[in-house]
Amino acid sequence: MSTRLTLALVGERDERKVAHRAIEAALPLVAQALGVTINARWLATDTITDTSVLRDVHGVWCVPGSPYKSMDGALLAIRHARTSGLPFLGTCGGFQHAVVEYARDVLGWADAEHAETAPDAARPVITLLSCALVEASESVRLVAGSRIARAYGSNQAHEGYHCSYGLNPAFRAALLNGPLVATAFDAAGEVRAIEHSDHPSFVATLFQPERAGLRGETPPLVLAFARAAVAAAR
Repeated sequence: MSTRLTLALVGERDERKVAHRAIEAALPLVAQALGVTINARWLATDTITDTSVLRDVHGVWCVPGSPYKSMDGALLAIRHARTSGLPFLGTCGGFQHAVVEYARDVLGWADAEHAETAPDAARPVITLLSCALVEASESVRLVAGSRIARAYGSNQAHEGYHCSYGLNPAFRAALLNGPLVATAFDAAGEVRAIEHSDHPSFVATLFQPERAGLRGETPPLVLAFARAAVAAAR
């Protein structure tokens, strides 16, 4: 009997979003590659009021589509994955909210905010990109030896985006001066992915690696996430 994985997809499912269609195309490819059965459980953020909805999942994927209905729900799911050791993948909005969660709950910055939902915040750790990456693609440099580089089997990747917000350079040094580390950069040196070095599998990207699924390709980073979930399920 094959391993049965339950993966929580944190976000409001919307067929109009390319990334959501891509996720549902990618997961069967990943399941086939690993020889497992994947139960993808979409969890609207306003339904995540405590961790009971995550009790039987083997991995948490915070998906694109922010602003979410409930920022608190998204942050609760991310916090649970980070503190419990559950495999975590964040893409686009998931990256942004992983940064906010870390700033609030690890660094103690209670006023850390996302500029999309709090444009007048005193500490917007996520802010507008100097150049929006909406339906754009770019090459990224992956840090040698990082989880993301191992997943791709390369120190380079070319990926697509649908994103207008990213890490605020004003807080970059303080945010990345600990277990949260940057592991992918664009040509200008801007952060495009982060990992948590004290966690067995915690990766978040500003780009959307799931888009490979729409081309019939198995996304390496989603495959690595699911492989970590298999280990968590045993």
